[in-house]
Amino acid sequence: MVRAVDGINLEVHEREILGVVGESGSGKSTLGRMLLGIEAPWSGSVTFQGKPMPHPKTAEWRALRREMQLIFQDPLAALDRRMTIADQIAEPLIIHRLAGPDAIRERAAELMRKVGLRADQAGRYPHELSGGQRQRVVIARALAMSPKFLVCDEPVSALDVSIQAQVVNLLRDLQEEQGLTMVFISHDLKVVRNLCDRVAVMYLGRVVEQGSADKIFGNPQHPYTRALVSSVPRPGKGIGERIILQESLRTPPGVLPAAHSIRAVRWPTRRAAVRCQR
Repeated sequence: MVRAVDGINLEVHEREILGVVGESGSGKSTLGRMLLGIEAPWSGSVTFQGKPMPHPKTAEWRALRREMQLIFQDPLAALDRRMTIADQIAEPLIIHRLAGPDAIRERAAELMRKVGLRADQAGRYPHELSGGQRQRVVIARALAMSPKFLVCDEPVSALDVSIQAQVVNLLRDLQEEQGLTMVFISHDLKVVRNLCDRVAVMYLGRVVEQGSADKIFGNPQHPYTRALVSSVPRPGKGIGERIILQESLRTPPGVLPAAHSIRAVRWPTRRAAVRCQR
């Protein structure tokens, strides 16, 4: 049995940006969906503002959608290609019946301006926009109901570097203006370091280390965290300073005996590896 998320005890403080980092398959997206109540845990509990998360698909759960939203990793897959972007931004307001038709149109136009989209783009379809513009549409739709909690599931992984910077700056500005609480899931450590207040490092479904961004990147303690931090490109950094993960370590929790531990080993060939040893 593979446990995507196992034994996690995590808090997200109000008005902070918590970064969740780790390699593909470490359980980051599953954790984000559990925080929103989209995935229900087999054991344990998820609380929001001190109250247990309602069961999925119930009336209480749907009402809570107004206060928490998800920014998807692939904006083109998250958008309906048959609807204009203005209609898609307005759709959450229509579903929850939060305003009349005129107010909804004004709110959609306001959100487009806020995320940097032009008024003449309101009637366009997703395939007529660039990747960065589509991501801005997804962000605007997530902000339509003025949520308090936002989970960003690798929102810049499919964008080039210049567009990444624009989206990251936009998220930071929105967080400061509206006092949002955010969980930023990513495997791009440079973005996480620049954006997040605290960082949680996931490995094989578990949080192996968490702390302030300065602490995690300046003085990592866990061997896996040291391996991740060593992968960040730095000017003048030699290849011998990298820590390379061994494929044999990519094993689900419960398969390795509890007596095993992970430590970093540097090889004479100027390569390094993380091994399991008793």
